[in-house]
Amino acid sequence: MTSTQRWPEQGWALLHLLLVATFTQAEEQVCTQRGDPENPQLDGDIILGGIFSFHSSWKNRENTYTQKPLPLECISLNFREFQFAQSMLFAIEEINNSTDLLPGISLGYDIYDTCGSIARSVKVALALTNDDSNVSTTSEGPCMKAAQVQAIMGETSSSPSTAIATVIGPFNIPLISHFATCACLSDKTKYPSFLRTIPSDYYQSRALAHLVKHFGWTWVGAVRTNDDYGNNGMATFTETAEQLGVCLEYSVSFFRTDPLEKIQKIIEIMKSSTSKVIVAFLSHMDMDVLMHELSPHNLTGHQWIGSESWIFDSQIAAMDKNHILDGAIGLSVPKARVGGLREFMFNVEALNSSNSELFTEFWEALFSCKFKESESAEFQSKCTGREDLTEVENSFTDMSLMPIFNNVYKGVYAVAHALHDILSCNKTCNDNVRLDPTTILQHLKKIHFKTKEGDEVYFNENGDPTGTYEIINWQPGENGMVDFVTVGLYDASLPADKKLNLTNSVPVSVCSETCPPGTRKVLQKGKPVCCHDCVKCAEGEISNTTDSVTCVRCPLETWSNEARDACVKKEAVFLSYGEIMGALLTAASLFGTCLTAIVTVIFFRYRKTPLVRANNSELSFLLLFSLTLCFLCSLTFIGEPSEWSCMLRHTAFGITFVLCLSCVLGKTIVVLMAFKATLPGKNVMKWFGPTQQRLSVLTFTVVQVIICILWLTISPPFPFRNFNEIKDKIILECSLGSAVGFWSVLGYIGLLAVLCFTLAFLARKLPDNFNEAKFITFSMLIFCAVWITFIPAYVSSPGKLSVAVEIFAILASTFGLLFCIFIPKCYVMLLKPEKNTKKNMMGKGQSKLF
Repeated sequence: MTSTQRWPEQGWALLHLLLVATFTQAEEQVCTQRGDPENPQLDGDIILGGIFSFHSSWKNRENTYTQKPLPLECISLNFREFQFAQSMLFAIEEINNSTDLLPGISLGYDIYDTCGSIARSVKVALALTNDDSNVSTTSEGPCMKAAQVQAIMGETSSSPSTAIATVIGPFNIPLISHFATCACLSDKTKYPSFLRTIPSDYYQSRALAHLVKHFGWTWVGAVRTNDDYGNNGMATFTETAEQLGVCLEYSVSFFRTDPLEKIQKIIEIMKSSTSKVIVAFLSHMDMDVLMHELSPHNLTGHQWIGSESWIFDSQIAAMDKNHILDGAIGLSVPKARVGGLREFMFNVEALNSSNSELFTEFWEALFSCKFKESESAEFQSKCTGREDLTEVENSFTDMSLMPIFNNVYKGVYAVAHALHDILSCNKTCNDNVRLDPTTILQHLKKIHFKTKEGDEVYFNENGDPTGTYEIINWQPGENGMVDFVTVGLYDASLPADKKLNLTNSVPVSVCSETCPPGTRKVLQKGKPVCCHDCVKCAEGEISNTTDSVTCVRCPLETWSNEARDACVKKEAVFLSYGEIMGALLTAASLFGTCLTAIVTVIFFRYRKTPLVRANNSELSFLLLFSLTLCFLCSLTFIGEPSEWSCMLRHTAFGITFVLCLSCVLGKTIVVLMAFKATLPGKNVMKWFGPTQQRLSVLTFTVVQVIICILWLTISPPFPFRNFNEIKDKIILECSLGSAVGFWSVLGYIGLLAVLCFTLAFLARKLPDNFNEAKFITFSMLIFCAVWITFIPAYVSSPGKLSVAVEIFAILASTFGLLFCIFIPKCYVMLLKPEKNTKKNMMGKGQSKLF
C-alpha cells in the first residue's frame, strides 16, 4: 500500500541520528515533553499499540510562526481503517477469552489516529513508546524506562511505515503491518524491527511481470502512485519485464494531491498510446482519483493490470460506471475467512461504550444522523446509538477486504504466540518474567503457527510472509455488478516454471505482431525492442521458429521453399531426352544419321559411275561413315552425365570430327593433285595415290587420338554438380577436367578446318566440269562460321544450354558438310543421270553440271 505523503529519506536519516543521540545521553538527564500530548482513541490494558488513519486528510492552516501551531484538525473519515482497528480488537478479545493462548493474561491496546499524516504517524509512534500519559510537561524524572507498548500494529501504507520503523527501530519495538507492501521495508539494516503479514512487493512486481508475459503482452503502458509503494513496485516490475522481453511504451506517476492538469495529461498519454494494456500500480485512493477523472473519457477497450491495492476493492468497481475497467486482471491477497469477525464488526458496543468524540463522528457519518441538535437537524435524523448496522450499505459494512482484516488478525496472534513462549505458558503463565520489546521481536521472528482457519503464520529472514497471490479477473455479474473471479494462482515458493498457474486467456497487446516462420525480426529504429518489422528471409535462407532474429542459410544441396520456412532438395537439371529441347536435338541427330545412310546407299548404288569414281569413292564412303559418327556422337551429350559419358562425349566428338576433316582434306588434296597431273611433264598423283590418302587420314586422326589419350590420362572430364549457376537448382554437367585438353582438341579441329578451307579456296577455280573444291570451300566456310560463333555462345550459356549449344554446333557443321559435299552429287545421280558420264566429267560436254 501507499502513504498519504512523501517523506524525504535524508530527513528520516537526520531524525534517526537525533533520536539515537537523544536517547543515549547520560541517565541523569530528565524528560521534558515538548508539544501537546497525543491521546489514544481507544483504551484498554496497555500492551499493544495500534496506528490507523481513521481520517484520510486534515485541514490546512497557515502557520504564522509567532505562536504555537494548533493540533491537526482531521477530516474525511476512512471507514476502511475502522475495519482494520475492529479486526485488531476482535483478535485481542478472542485471545483474552481463550484458555489455550496466554491463559490468565489480558491483552490491552492503545490505538491512535494519524489522519493520514506521516508527521503525526511519527508523533503517535513516539507517544506509544514514551507513555505520554505518565509524563507531564514539568516532570523531572529520568527518561530511561521501559516502553509503554510491547508491539505496534500498523501502519496501513508503506511510506508512513518506513517513517515509523525508522523511529522505533533503534528501540527494537516490533511494528507489524497488515498492508504496507513496499519491498524497501524488507531491508533489515534500515528497518530491523519491521514485520508484516502481507507479502512484499518484491514478489508482487515480479508476479505482475510474469502475468503480462504469460499472455504475450509485450507492449504495455504503466501508471503508478508517486510514493514508496508505487515507485519501488514499478521499478521492480520494469526490471523484471525487460528481462522477460516486455517493453513499456510509457511509465507515468502521480499522487492524489497533484494538480488535475497533471492527471489529465496522463490520461491523454493513455488515450494516444498504441499499447492496449495498462499496468496500474496504484493505491486504492489514487485509483479512486484516476477513475473520477477518467469517467468523462472514452477509454474502453484497454486491458488493465492491477496491483493488490485496488484490484479486489469493491468501491473501485462500484465507481466504474462507464465500464472502463471491464475485464481487469491482477493480483490479490488470497481469500480468507475469520469466523465471528463480521458479527463483531456489526456489534459496536465497545465503541459506543467509550463515548468518545471519534465514535460520535463515526456513528454520525455512518448513519447520516446527529446526536445533538443543530441548525440542520431538520434535514437529519437524531442518533440514538442503537442503530442497526445491517440496515446500511457502505464501505464499513463491505467485507471484501476480509483478506486484509485477516492480516491484522494474524499480526495480533503473532504477538500473542510470542508472548506465550516468553511467559512459558502452559495452564498458567509466569507473571514474573520482565517483558521488553527486544525479546518479543526475537521470538516473533521464530514463531510458526496456524490460525483457527488453518492459515500458516511465520516470518522469513526479512520479516515477510511467503509471496502467495490469487489472480483476480473482473467479470460482469448480475444487476450490473462486478464479480471478482479467481482465474489463477501465483506462489513464489514454487519452482520458476510452476509459480504461475492460469486457466483463462485475455486480449493481446503487442507493439508488433509475432514474426511467423519464414521471416526474421528487424528492430524499428528509435523504438524499444518490442517494436520490430517482420522481413521475409532471403532466397536460400529459412527460419522455422516464430520471432527468429536471424535466417539460416540452407545446406548446399537444398534451397528454401516459397514460404521460407523449410529447406527442400534442389531440383537436379540436365539436358534430358524427355524435355522439348532434348527431344528436338535427338530428332535432328537421328534425322542426320538417316539422311547420311540414304546418301551412303545412293553412293553405293552408283559407286561405279564416273561421278562417284571421279571424287575418290573410298574417301567419300569414309567421309560418310565419319559424318554418321558425328551425328551419333551428339547423342552422348544428352541425358544425365556419368563418368563414362563425360569422357566419351568430348573424345568421340573430337576424334570423329578429325576423321571427317581428314577425309575432306584428303579429297581437297586429291583435287589439287589431279589438276597438277594434267599438266605436261607432271606426274604427281604417284605421290598421293590411294595409299597415301589412307595414310594421311590415319595420321591426322591418330594425332587427335593421342591428344585425347593424354587428356583422359592426365585430367579427364568428370560428372560435376554445379550449385552456383542457378540458385535453386543443381546443374548436372560434365566438368572439362583439363581445359587445356578440351581446347587442344577443339584447336586441332580448327587447324584442320582452316587448312581444308585454304586449300579448297585455292582450288575452287581449277578447270573442271565438276570441281569438288568449290563445294568443299563452301562447306568449310559454314563449318568455320559455326565453330567461331560457338566459342562465345558456349562460354556465355548457363547450365544445360551450353550443352545444347555444343550439340547444335556439331549438328550444324555436320549437316553443312553433308549438304555441301554430297547432296549436289546425289542430285546429279538421281535427277540428271545423263550428266553422270565420263565425257561430262572431263569437261567435254555441252554444258556444265551446275
